[in-house]
Amino acid sequence: MTASAIAPWVVAPVIIPALAAALILLVMRHKLTLSRVTTLGVCVALVAISAVMLGHTATGAVEVYAMGDWSAPFGIVLVLDRLSAMMVLLTSVVALGVLIYAIATGLDRKGWHFHPLFQFQLLGLNGAFLTGDLFNLFVFFEVMLLASYGLMLHGQGAARLKAGVQYVIINLAGSTLFLVAVGMLYGVTGTLNMADMALRVAAAPEGDQALIKAASLLLITVFALKAALVPLHFWLPRTYASTSGAVAALFAIMTKVGAYSIIRVTTLIFGDDAQASAWAPADWMLPAALITIALGFFGVLAAKGLRDLAAFAVVGSMGTLLAAVAVFQPDAMSAALYYTVHSTLAAAALFLVVDLIAVRRGEYGDAINVGPRFQDVEKLSALFFLAAIAMVGLPPLSGFIGKLLILDGVRDAAGGYWIWAVILITTVIGILGFARAGSRLFWKSAAVEGDCHAGRVHGGGPALAMAAGFIALLAMATVFAGPLTAYTDATAAQLFERDAYINTVLGGVS
Repeated sequence: MTASAIAPWVVAPVIIPALAAALILLVMRHKLTLSRVTTLGVCVALVAISAVMLGHTATGAVEVYAMGDWSAPFGIVLVLDRLSAMMVLLTSVVALGVLIYAIATGLDRKGWHFHPLFQFQLLGLNGAFLTGDLFNLFVFFEVMLLASYGLMLHGQGAARLKAGVQYVIINLAGSTLFLVAVGMLYGVTGTLNMADMALRVAAAPEGDQALIKAASLLLITVFALKAALVPLHFWLPRTYASTSGAVAALFAIMTKVGAYSIIRVTTLIFGDDAQASAWAPADWMLPAALITIALGFFGVLAAKGLRDLAAFAVVGSMGTLLAAVAVFQPDAMSAALYYTVHSTLAAAALFLVVDLIAVRRGEYGDAINVGPRFQDVEKLSALFFLAAIAMVGLPPLSGFIGKLLILDGVRDAAGGYWIWAVILITTVIGILGFARAGSRLFWKSAAVEGDCHAGRVHGGGPALAMAAGFIALLAMATVFAGPLTAYTDATAAQLFERDAYINTVLGGVS
């Protein structure tokens, strides 16, 4: 496609879920089959559209869609570059796999609003990745928060309600701080468009620098909350462990919105040209990320349930990702982007496998203890083993390549030896944690006579296939690591060379 042909499609990942959600609510709310077909159609369409957009941005093109034909910085714009295209495609692929799993297991039967909430979640995620405006980033964050709260509680339960209240309160506090930070930046720069703000921050007088730096630190803190960075991580383990497996798998992409936002605003607005506010989190983000890695993998080792184990593994992976981001260099950023793809797919696979195991174990649930055999134990033991080595970062799956790239990318950075030490040590701890769980669930349980009586187990082949499908995508990320890292290298270079983004948004250059 040419640039003129692709530009109108930039709005598609936002408008299609919005229209589908309204249609399902108004017309199909009590028509489950029709809702399923519509949501599946939307997810398939989003995968196809985002794949085409990623292919287009691979040439280095940056596309802008001006809402209402009002040009930036006065109007609302959606911006497509290499990074946003990659994140939208990743979201679409994860959403499609999770949706098929939810339908196969009957999760969407437990309430009438699963499908519209699912569409609103996609609307919030895609909007956050594509928006070129700070206030609309806040708006899409709120859409994502509302939809995720509904999805988290889907299927009900006291534990989910308790975790959900905590989740909402913490995120509302974060939203308040977000508005304060945006208001401070608008008061100083007079704009909310990120490209325009980048120029104004770079040209701001000395008297405004302290206020800009304070606002930037507040903004990054909010994004760190969304990304579950220590000490703002405590909402994630309970939230992810309390909800259903399919929803937790979809939430694997949600923490990446926080990481994406940190990457976007720091490289675009608070990069080397931002005077006193240039890369303001440099002093605290790396230590916080290293502590996050350690806490996450120690949590894996100490977990009493599989869902807790998976949730803490996500915390550890977010710390690994943000440690590379904190170095704030192109090579490390490229490695962080590759690891973003890997960790999202690995977390989704792990949550689905854990859910399948918990359902089949009946009264034993997800507890990491010895129990009798359960249905599909051979298949699930293999899937658990593969998901475990993916999350820990062992060969032959892409986690090993991701961690290797991070270690290589931070080798010459200040504090790089700390990153090496923490990642290598916590990898061993993660191996011990997953080995402990696997040995109790599969090896020691093999000696127990009898079988679990879980009753009728929903899902069957399609649910197993979706869990295996995410593992297969990890294998593909390994086999095609060359082209994928070439893309992330180019993406990192584009992020640090921001002129193309700014000129396209403000100058209408295509």
